[in-house]
This record gives sequence, structure tokens and C-alpha cells, in this order.
Amino acid sequence: MNAELCKKALEKVGNPNILINLVSRRVRQLNSGGGGLSRPLISDPGHLGAADIALREIIEEKIGWELPEPVELVRPTAKKRKKH
Repeated sequence: MNAELCKKALEKVGNPNILINLVSRRVRQLNSGGGGLSRPLISDPGHLGAADIALREIIEEKIGWELPEPVELVRPTAKKRKKH
């Protein structure tokens, strides 16, 4: 995997964990070998590996992603016991 492509893709995504998930999912799609999703979306993949193709697709904004809205977690309150 090209380190320069990783840096550029990380600038686009912002979170390294999300970048890893995006690249790994796209690599699985490229390696699956069937359907339209298994073809590179960049114009000239040349002799790049699947991970580098996925990174270039992210850099060139050929694939997108959405982050879910953060949800505030609320701790449940304990019920009061009745005294007998």
C-alpha cells in the first residue's frame, strides 16, 4: 500500500479507523470478481493493487460514505424499592 496515497485519503476521510473500514470493504468488492462493483472506478488502474485502487477512488471521490449522527446515551435510572 502506497504511504502517500494513505496520507491523501486520510485527509479526505479524517478518521483512520473509518479509512481502514472503507479500504477493506472496497478491496473485498474489487477481489470478489463479479458484477459492476468489482471493477475499478478510476480511469487508469495500471498495475496497482486493490488497496491502492481503493485509496485512489477515495482521493478522487469516486466512492462516498456517510457518518451516522452521534446519539447521546442516557443511563437508565434505578427504580425505587417499596418498603414493606
